[in-house]
Amino acid sequence: MADRLLFSKTGRAKYISHLDLMRTFQRAFARAHISIKHTEGFHPHPFVSIALPLSVGYSSQCEILEFGLADHSILYEDVPYRLTAAMPEGIVVHQCYPDGQKLKDLAYVDYIMNFEYPEGRPQETETAMQQLLCRESLIVKKKSNKAKLGYTEVDLIPLIRNWNLECQSDTMTVDAVVSAQNPGLNPELIRSAFCQSFPEFIPDFVTFHRREILNRTGDIFR
Repeated sequence: MADRLLFSKTGRAKYISHLDLMRTFQRAFARAHISIKHTEGFHPHPFVSIALPLSVGYSSQCEILEFGLADHSILYEDVPYRLTAAMPEGIVVHQCYPDGQKLKDLAYVDYIMNFEYPEGRPQETETAMQQLLCRESLIVKKKSNKAKLGYTEVDLIPLIRNWNLECQSDTMTVDAVVSAQNPGLNPELIRSAFCQSFPEFIPDFVTFHRREILNRTGDIFR
């Protein structure tokens, strides 16, 4: 049986890579004097595993880390404060609890994508995005180290469970629930498809935020 953390990664912390984030947590456990289980073998190291590694530059409020408490005298409710105090700015641990749903049942991710137009959003961008996401098929090239050509072709439409679009004078916000794994959909591919299909509406900036992770029935995963 494992234990889990629910944590957020925002601000400057969103530029911490996955491997550096793993090391950050390992050091934080040590600084917080929270003893955790280690791997077995000749070179044991602290066991921490993050579900669905987040792309560099993405923020999130629903990251899941699995680990194992070695000292069962430590209360779950004490872990978030102690760990957060040992973390760099932007990483906040919200909850510690025994593992629940199996990671293989983590099926969808809710992403918020903000397309920013500081000089004013062209009104046609809303219709353009609607047309893109309402297509019966949207084939894009995805990088793949295993493919001979260095990429594979993926149809994005079957990987999008649902979406919602809201527009302001200088932003277009896409709230999309997409496949999490086997295969997963990185929302960067939606941004890329939009910019390739409508180069006249390329935004100045696009930000990505992971709002929630969901199970197969669309309920919150924990």
